[in-house]
Amino acid sequence: MEFPTLDEADVKGKTVLVRVDINSSIDPRTGEILDDMKFKECAPTLRELAHKGAKVVVLAHQGRPGEKDFTTLEKHTKKLSNAVGLKVIYLADVFGPMARNTIKLMHPGEILLLDNVRLCAEENLNRPVEEQAKTHFVRALTPLVQLYVNDAFGAAHRSQPSLVGFSALLPTYAGRLMERELKALSAISHKHPCVYVLGGVKVDDSLYIIENVLGKGIADSVLTGGLVGQTFLAASGRNLGAPNLELLKKRSSEKEIERAKRLLNAHGEEIKMPLDVVVEAHGKPKEISLEKLPTELEICDIGSRTMREYSKFIEGAKTVVANGPLGVFERAGFERGTFKVLKAMASSQAFTILGGGHMVAAAQAAGIAGRIKHISTGGGACISFLSGKSLPVVEVLTRAKHTKLPEVRA
Repeated sequence: MEFPTLDEADVKGKTVLVRVDINSSIDPRTGEILDDMKFKECAPTLRELAHKGAKVVVLAHQGRPGEKDFTTLEKHTKKLSNAVGLKVIYLADVFGPMARNTIKLMHPGEILLLDNVRLCAEENLNRPVEEQAKTHFVRALTPLVQLYVNDAFGAAHRSQPSLVGFSALLPTYAGRLMERELKALSAISHKHPCVYVLGGVKVDDSLYIIENVLGKGIADSVLTGGLVGQTFLAASGRNLGAPNLELLKKRSSEKEIERAKRLLNAHGEEIKMPLDVVVEAHGKPKEISLEKLPTELEICDIGSRTMREYSKFIEGAKTVVANGPLGVFERAGFERGTFKVLKAMASSQAFTILGGGHMVAAAQAAGIAGRIKHISTGGGACISFLSGKSLPVVEVLTRAKHTKLPEVRA
């Protein structure tokens, strides 16, 4: 795979727009950022550009509109400054007059972090590159910058203005993190048996992945947990109980359950669902069999029988790819399922790959992160790439290698 990197970019004295992924876990009680991994990962790109004399304008997002972790990027500024080792200036604007005027007044070596791009309505729509290039957001900032750098591998599976729109109008390059991820993942081959472990709350992303890996014969088995597992249980006809069905409706939709039904009809033997679950009873974990469903208690983890069964699949595999925790591992007593699966991966002789986000945090908490063969920062993007799904950001990067893009004057 060929794509333009910073080795080919002349950035001295130029204004460079950089898209990064610093979307992080937020403590719902305090609003504090819980880890700085993503800040450290994108720091080399920002540091290099600043040291080479570029005026660095940073675009990033945090959460999704309507969710608890959807915030401004004010608190991200200090963590980013610490990670880069240089002062980062925060601006409470994305592409309005204040942002445009501040960019015009920047000096070489300065780093400016604009506010959460998802505060812009246009950023929350996935559309073709040509349409995103025509958005108010892209048209407002493009005349002020000369180069665009994408270092947001974790969002590479999205086709949003800040991720693909600028690439249609500006010379485009991969940042150092993007470069490292794409080179590492391109070198991975799926040896069989190949097992995918999919959990977490992003049901729609996981369903796309399952359609790809099973439809193309990439995976032999998919082990499910978290809301992904609950969606398949509901699709199989299990009544999970009112609180759990309500949560499913909030985080996904009836459409996802229908898609899961179709997948079970096509690949029922390959898709593995929890055999038992752990619920929260008065703040403590309580294991129940599926026969005890429906329950008025919240399902928070997979049960012991499921852990043993999933561990057997992992022990017999030659490739294991995992993304998304199998339970609410952040809560004491509900981390066992996720930790058990991660420890099985760590002990396995297979080539093991972890997507980013919560699964990496869980691996660190379980003390086994160093025993996983490849840890990606990408989460859904990593798993989508490995499953053969086309990634919009990667598409525009590879096209940029062979397309002469116009110079845009500030």
